[in-house]
Amino acid sequence: MNVITRNIPNAVTCMNLAAGVMSILCAARGSDTLWGLPAYNWAYIFIGIAAVADFLDGFMARLLHAYSNLGKELDSLCDMVSFGVAPAVIMYYCLGATGAQEWTRWLVFMIPVAGALRLAKFNIDTRQTTSFIGLPIPANAIFWIGYSSLCYIGTQFVTEWYWVLAVMAVESWLMVSPLRLFSLKFKTWGWRGNQWRWMLILTAAVLVFCMGVPGLMWLIVAYVLYGLFAGEKA
Repeated sequence: MNVITRNIPNAVTCMNLAAGVMSILCAARGSDTLWGLPAYNWAYIFIGIAAVADFLDGFMARLLHAYSNLGKELDSLCDMVSFGVAPAVIMYYCLGATGAQEWTRWLVFMIPVAGALRLAKFNIDTRQTTSFIGLPIPANAIFWIGYSSLCYIGTQFVTEWYWVLAVMAVESWLMVSPLRLFSLKFKTWGWRGNQWRWMLILTAAVLVFCMGVPGLMWLIVAYVLYGLFAGEKA
């Protein structure tokens, strides 16, 4: 295998990192208009781009048989920025812009700290090949996109200090918890054996159609609940 082919998955992984950095830069602009949209919307979009790149790098590695220890470690480092630091920065500026008590903004440190622990555990845990133990860090980022969107549209109670503290504590714990959750990797496309995956995809479509971006928060809640019911069967 030539050096170019071998590094295609790593190049895609670096796109994940670049999108994560762009998300952070946009999040810092808060509600300012940027390229025709509120800057925080661009922060969400770039996390979405990072998530697509995160999926594609693994797909490309499997397709090209270009697995490497370098790729594994690079993937975790990029995920830490895009799905750990970026959502924390989004929440920091979101809470500052939506009338939350000043000190609650500093609670966001829990998001990247738990994310780092989650990624470190994943890298050394050989049990997480076809399922997850603890909430995957990309799902964490999706949750905070939905939550911050609720804040920005003026849902007042979600900016109260006790609510912010409780949600951040629970969400951070979920990443390092022993909770078993199914992955979205399909071995076949049939319903049997994939029922929980198809249910999650259908739930995502319904929630986003009915609620818009805030529906992403409830999607992750549904994912956790489905994981509890699916157990070892998924």
